[in-house]
Amino acid sequence: MQREDLIKKLEQKYTEQEQPMDAYLEGLLHAKAINYWDYIQVDALFSLQKTRTDFPDEVIFLMYHQVTELLLKLVTHELEQATAEEGITGAVLQEKILRAKRYTEVAQMSFGVMREGMDPEQYNMFRHTLTPASGFQSATFREIEFYCTDMWNLVMNRKKEELKGSQDIEELFKWIYWQMAGLDHKTGKKSLTLKQFEEKYLVTFKGLANKYQKRNLWQQYLALPEEEKTDELVATMKEFDQVFNVKWPLVHLRTAEHYLEHGKEVKAATGGSEWKKYLHPSFQRRMFFPELLTEQELKNWGKD
Repeated sequence: MQREDLIKKLEQKYTEQEQPMDAYLEGLLHAKAINYWDYIQVDALFSLQKTRTDFPDEVIFLMYHQVTELLLKLVTHELEQATAEEGITGAVLQEKILRAKRYTEVAQMSFGVMREGMDPEQYNMFRHTLTPASGFQSATFREIEFYCTDMWNLVMNRKKEELKGSQDIEELFKWIYWQMAGLDHKTGKKSLTLKQFEEKYLVTFKGLANKYQKRNLWQQYLALPEEEKTDELVATMKEFDQVFNVKWPLVHLRTAEHYLEHGKEVKAATGGSEWKKYLHPSFQRRMFFPELLTEQELKNWGKD
């Protein structure tokens, strides 16, 4: 762009904003040059690893989960755009879901860092300092679920048929599947892990669920013109569903088995959950787009 054209565009920009262009130019004159470490906030990032023990491998566990949260945030970044308004095109919807799938695949493939990167003896010592915290308390993971599917798809498997199509948010939340990780089914009492989680996030979750009942990814797909519901879009949605709800949980499960079954006894999860049942996708049968699956795909959902 020519210098004269650039100045005209700047003048137009600041005139429209009712801002003095000269003040901005003078500010630019005195501003320091940007550098990588300030833009990325490297020092701040490296100050966030607050371990609870002196075991060297605890920092691996901590940083891995921080990286995972950043990847999940990238997923929500795409899904927020895909569900922001009505009238999104099939092409844009596919691009956003494809990006979300890629980020999830990175999280799935990176679990080798956890499985092969920590000493089991160290892990089984420092993990006790993390009680009652649990990975199921990841609010970002839950937000993704609300962005993606109707709420009835997120209830316990045994209640799905009964609540299919329901829009009663209060009733649906009574049976939401992740309560399985924090409920004593003999006494009906909630664990401290679940209580803390709900105290912090439940009101926000219910608000999100209400907001996205009518414009989650599945509803956005249904609203598309028939010619935009392409085979390519359907394939992308099914692949994302499979990566997020089957492949990633299975890798997580195998990693948990590697550590919690190391030695002579099977250890309990820090949150106290029946972790094998909670993590295995064939038990929960959580899926975002069941209507897109064939009878055979539904039958085999969650199998290794």
